[in-house]
Amino acid sequence: MSEIDPKLLQQLDEPSRQEVAAFIQQESSKMKIQSSVTSFTDKCFKKCVSTIDNGNLSNYEANCMNDCLNRFLDTNIKIVEILQKLQK
Repeated sequence: MSEIDPKLLQQLDEPSRQEVAAFIQQESSKMKIQSSVTSFTDKCFKKCVSTIDNGNLSNYEANCMNDCLNRFLDTNIKIVEILQKLQK
């Protein structure tokens, strides 16, 4: 991601600066989520897939990946719920 010139930001009016800041925060959040998903997918793959015999996952590997990723999603949903409660 490229740097934003602070001089250019200073030239914007306050609503525009707030809009840019909100956009940057959203993009940063998306990047963090994508990084987290990629990291967890890698961990699940290493846990569930021991050999690559062909282009398909075995039934065990597919079930293991599904269970592993579902645990990740369930955990993240629970964390978001807790954070939302703390913000209230």
